[in-house]
Amino acid sequence: MATLLATLKRALLPAAAATEIQQPFHFAANQTSAQMPRAPVVCVSHGGGPLPVLGDPEHEQLASSMRERVPAILNLGTPDQPRAIVLVTAHWSERNPTISNGRKHSLLYDYVGFSPECYQLKYDAPGAPDVANEVAEALRAEGLKPEFDEDRGWDHGVFVPMLLINPKADVPIVQMSVLTSEDPADHFRMGQALSKLRDSNVAIVGSGFPSLHNLRALFGGIAQQPSFKSRNDAWSRAVNDAVGEEKSEERREKLEKWRKFPGSYDMHPRGGADHFLPLIVCAGAAGDGKGKKYSDKYMGIDMFSYYWK
Repeated sequence: MATLLATLKRALLPAAAATEIQQPFHFAANQTSAQMPRAPVVCVSHGGGPLPVLGDPEHEQLASSMRERVPAILNLGTPDQPRAIVLVTAHWSERNPTISNGRKHSLLYDYVGFSPECYQLKYDAPGAPDVANEVAEALRAEGLKPEFDEDRGWDHGVFVPMLLINPKADVPIVQMSVLTSEDPADHFRMGQALSKLRDSNVAIVGSGFPSLHNLRALFGGIAQQPSFKSRNDAWSRAVNDAVGEEKSEERREKLEKWRKFPGSYDMHPRGGADHFLPLIVCAGAAGDGKGKKYSDKYMGIDMFSYYWK
């Protein structure tokens, strides 16, 4: 365990420089919107660095869910497979919602301290400039000020879970940032904007760690203490209650006050909400309707993921 924690700690430190590789590009054929099903929304707990794809025992349940549960939620390999995925990553924060709009994207290896093969991982899904334009148009309609970035690589919040979720890499991806402001109302509004794309079978995926992203608690052993687990349980109940609201407006009202949930600063320290924010975006994209959840054990903690179909 000590070795794993040391490795994970190194992995999540900011990398001094990211190594990138180029990916081939191809587009899947589009259907007309009249033929398309309404796409799902899912917010996944993505684990630490590249460890989920390395067979790390602590990540066994998280990796299994990304291999088995999430593909079924997204209808992968079926006639209802999404025409594209908009993936909101916790590892990219900008002043305005920023969208990857290249036809192909390199990988951004934003972790350090791993074996050389971790910097040679490849994920060959294409980008989707047309969908990126749809995202920007929807965000503008909600009064937001989106920006494009065709150069930034896909970070490990994108390619690590997607290597498990869709190893075929046959669904185009648009990567999207969260906001440096951490404003919950703006993130919910981002999700409401993205909800419109679901009608043309564009799935929305959030990639973060909503149940807990406190490196000091994890690496210092605090997360294994009974008192911390009790606070985590109270926190999870509050999050599950808010996310579980059937009416979008009631869900919004509760999530805008998430910093008042018990233990919120223990689970996501001040200024470190980035791994919770993709969930708020997904909750906004869900619209009206009862969501579902599942949990995976990670270092003794229940890590929840949420979805709407």
